Amino acid sequence: MSYTQVMLTGFGGPEMLELQTVEDLPEPQVGDVRVRVLVTSAAFTDVMIRKGMYPDVKKKPPFVPGYDIVGVVDALGEGVEGWAVGERVADLTTIGAYSEYICLPAERLTRVPDGVADEDALAMILSAVTPYQMLHRVARAQAGQSILVHGAGGAVGTVMLQLAHDAGITAFGTDVAAKCELIRKLGARPIDADAPDAEAALRAGVGEGVDFVFDPLGGDSLSRSLHALKPGGMLIAFGFQNEVLGRGGSIPLDFVKLKLWDWLPNGHATAFYSIGAMRRAHPEWFHEDLAVLFSMLAEGRIDPAIAEVVSLADVRRAHERVEAGEVQGKLVMRVSTR
Repeated sequence: MSYTQVMLTGFGGPEMLELQTVEDLPEPQVGDVRVRVLVTSAAFTDVMIRKGMYPDVKKKPPFVPGYDIVGVVDALGEGVEGWAVGERVADLTTIGAYSEYICLPAERLTRVPDGVADEDALAMILSAVTPYQMLHRVARAQAGQSILVHGAGGAVGTVMLQLAHDAGITAFGTDVAAKCELIRKLGARPIDADAPDAEAALRAGVGEGVDFVFDPLGGDSLSRSLHALKPGGMLIAFGFQNEVLGRGGSIPLDFVKLKLWDWLPNGHATAFYSIGAMRRAHPEWFHEDLAVLFSMLAEGRIDPAIAEVVSLADVRRAHERVEAGEVQGKLVMRVSTR
């Protein structure tokens, strides 16, 4: 039986993503489960991987990209217990999700609750575990405190705003003007990242400062984020969008700056968050936190901002839109149907 997958044929632009037909299904090895993928996504992390700029991916092309999946158990490898064919599952794959079928270790999978849409469940994996862990595992923010989120109209940012609102935390969010209304609807105070003087707009927006800043931009944005903090506040960086998009910045230099600022007696703390590094250090947290988020989703405490659902065949255009910053919320790609 043949199936379809997207192969990254070389690091570079969206044209390096090639739809291919594979003749035979992958066979699950001992301890593995074969999953028929229902949905995956195009996220900025996938853009970084496509360009060869994501620190956690050492593999060289050709390989199948794709960071997160919701799918259905299709076959069980030898020794697998606790799973049944037909059950819906989720995982953070990092690579490999742009495929109709994928084999994964059974221990990595998380069960998706009944009654939750595939697209909404997908939005809980990379795009919700990331802000949940930054807010509650790293910052340990409490009700009454305040946060600033850069890129607040994107997939991670929109969930972060909802999590902050749910926890009684005041949120400010920067993004392009077209996304400011979405930020406002999610209960946060928007700050226009397109303002002629972005730094002045940021200072005016946060007033005396915030307790935590979450920065996926890197480069010059890090110093502005540091200055937006109250005394004793913390800057949590979680990306390098400026360098990836050719807007300045250096990934190695950003790491050095964060370490130096954390060490200096400037009254602020800094940290860098990576969902992959956190999962390797605390694998149990990923399952726990994703289960909490699925519960919040089922209870209506999170309403994922799904920008659009497109076909896997539209993967190149999906990457173009994400890279251009056009997407409000999560861009989902439908791979197969139940």
